[in-house]
Amino acid sequence: MQYNVEHTPDFVRDLILEESYLIKIMADSTCDLTQEFVKQYNIGIAALNIEIEGINYRDKIDITSDQFFERLPDMEKLPKTGAPSPEAYLNIIEKSVDEGYTEFLCICMSNGTSASFQTAKMAKDSFYEKHEDTEVKIHVVDSWSMSHGSGWLILKTAQLLEEGYRFEELVTFAETRKKCVKHLLCVDDLYNLTKSGRISNTGALIGNLLRVKPIMSMKDTKGAIVAKVRGTNKALKYYVEEFQQRYDSKWTNFIIIGYSNDKGIANDLKEKIKLKTDFLGKIHIMQMGVAVGTHVGLGGLSLFFMEKENM
Repeated sequence: MQYNVEHTPDFVRDLILEESYLIKIMADSTCDLTQEFVKQYNIGIAALNIEIEGINYRDKIDITSDQFFERLPDMEKLPKTGAPSPEAYLNIIEKSVDEGYTEFLCICMSNGTSASFQTAKMAKDSFYEKHEDTEVKIHVVDSWSMSHGSGWLILKTAQLLEEGYRFEELVTFAETRKKCVKHLLCVDDLYNLTKSGRISNTGALIGNLLRVKPIMSMKDTKGAIVAKVRGTNKALKYYVEEFQQRYDSKWTNFIIIGYSNDKGIANDLKEKIKLKTDFLGKIHIMQMGVAVGTHVGLGGLSLFFMEKENM
């Protein structure tokens, strides 16, 4: 059964919201949601680890995105990224249980690109080993997504929780609809993709000379190139056309535009979507984090929404 809090009596609404408060949403830091949304929905975040020039940092805690992208051009080697430890997840769970939470929904970066999902499951198993008689429920979701893709799914799930969805309904939504979260990502410079082994040195050289922008999406839980265009304007045109054709108006009440270091291009995409599509929902612009930015590099631009099934 699905609750609609808006159309229920006050005393029933209070009971529903009280019950909803006991549900904790968790994620790893690659969801790249803003601190405002993390605080608004009280989302527990387990930070990824990044090693930059021999020094370890926690994503968005010890180093900000702006600091990272400012340093990136001078780095001789790509930073190394590591999944959150099981302890990072477990600490969130145990602290939240002490605060009265009894149900946990943890939505992680795609298992095809990170070990975050696996370490979250290890934390779940560890909690149950320590608390054999507990009634606490923990469900870990492999989002099949990266960056603001998992962020989109998390934010939508948080909205549904606020509307009164029960734990089992939230689990069902996340597990059944995750396949429909659409990703589009392009980069201004192919250098970082080359260093991370995504394309060849020759391909990068030719691509940069011809101003070719590879546009990537998620396929089979991993990133894959789905189109190649020449220049920023054609990339924006591709984004707008794909969005208009694919977005599911039932579920897509907001979209997320992600960027690495150039917020201006994100604003350009926002304006084009407002002018050239029939979308009337909210458009959130959010910066990519350090872990994601390591592989995307400078000039990254992404778009996330829920697409129609069977697209």
